[in-house]
Amino acid sequence: MNSQAPLFNRLALIGVGLIGSSIARAARAQGTVREIVATARTAETRRRVAELGLADQVVESNAAAVAGADLVIVCIPIGACGTVAAEIGPHLSPGAIVSDVGSVKGAVLREMAPHLPAGVHFVPAHPVAGTENSGPDAGFASLFVGRWCILTPPAGADATAVDKLAVFWRALGANVETMPAAHHDLVLAITSHLPHLIAYTIVGTADELADVTQSEVLKFSAGGFRDFTRIAASDPTMWRDVFLANKDAVLEMLGTFNEDLSQLTRAIRRGDGEALFAHFTRTRAIRRGIVQIGQDSAAPDFGRTHADLPAEPLPRPYAAADE
Repeated sequence: MNSQAPLFNRLALIGVGLIGSSIARAARAQGTVREIVATARTAETRRRVAELGLADQVVESNAAAVAGADLVIVCIPIGACGTVAAEIGPHLSPGAIVSDVGSVKGAVLREMAPHLPAGVHFVPAHPVAGTENSGPDAGFASLFVGRWCILTPPAGADATAVDKLAVFWRALGANVETMPAAHHDLVLAITSHLPHLIAYTIVGTADELADVTQSEVLKFSAGGFRDFTRIAASDPTMWRDVFLANKDAVLEMLGTFNEDLSQLTRAIRRGDGEALFAHFTRTRAIRRGIVQIGQDSAAPDFGRTHADLPAEPLPRPYAAADE
């Protein structure tokens, strides 16, 4: 527990899925807030949040959650952010910081900002962290350690509020970067959104081969396909909203990807091993760079654990010639 005084008196969490519940766990562990008030869309989720002890108070409405809060973090699908902003706007305390965790920032700014009153500091954020699991049980306090949290404050945002939110995220273990929303959306289109789209496509293609999918594809799934299925298991509501909200940047990156894919297709068709080798060498260097800056593990098989050999040797199918 951090012995310093809390950064915020009351944190309001609207939505307590993977990210929201991880924020609650980490904020409490680090002592960054004095009190946590949470709400969620369904009574079932609110009940589970209370059972897990993730918040000091679990309330039924968004308006009740933000009352008296000096930090509000909206942890819901992007498509619902505008509606929620309209609900909470009249109930926000002067000087409160309002943020979010969505992976598209331009749409969040457009949808939320008009509903937030003067005197409230709006600082959108994107913690670039997550797993394929969702719900309040899926969170854990160390989710953000060593990961990036990107802040995209609008023009004219209060610098003190931005700095205070950055300190909050650093206390949760994150590295913090600030950039314009439009630039964020372009960068994330290639580093996150397009890879998810490709994963959904490949897994969907395999599923269409129903007679194969039920046997060989699942049974013999190598690391590549297995990792695609992990990505493709991500929350469907969230990713539907991501692609609709960031469609221009995603389509731009998708066009570039299709051009590169066409070049590789031609190289394979023509038997151009030199072109394939050059491309694979360049992409291998990118992977090594990601490991060098600490964004992934250099452990074999991406750090996966492997079962030990059997304690007893397996029976041999036949006797040795000298027995």
